Amino acid sequence: MAIDDRDLLEVLKFELNFLEKGGYGRSPREPWRAPLVFEDSPTCMNYDSKEQPEPCQACVLMDLVPMSERKQAIPCRHIPLTMAGDTLETLYRWGSQSEIEDVYGKWLRTTIHRIEEERERLSGQRAADPRSSADTH
Repeated sequence: MAIDDRDLLEVLKFELNFLEKGGYGRSPREPWRAPLVFEDSPTCMNYDSKEQPEPCQACVLMDLVPMSERKQAIPCRHIPLTMAGDTLETLYRWGSQSEIEDVYGKWLRTTIHRIEEERERLSGQRAADPRSSADTH
């Protein structure tokens, strides 16, 4: 099984850019259906590879899927996007495309900010830890 070695933060930043540039507009190939978040984006490691797709369990996005939902057929649809626990799976049932994109965009911005803060904090901790710097005395 291939492992998705992309950086999660970079994947989410790419996805936000894709969303903001209208990437989830109607597809000229399938104009009869609403686009699916993640799945219809170049962010998906199986985007445009209908033959022999990689298993979703190898995707970097699995880090965001709750353990209880990781065996779902399409795990990224089960990532909680709101404090109330709304996921793409639930939003597809009751939300319009505009509502889905609004909730998703807010989640992307919040998640990107959180990851950046975590990395900055970890970077600062490493710099402050005397064991992390090479001492050449």
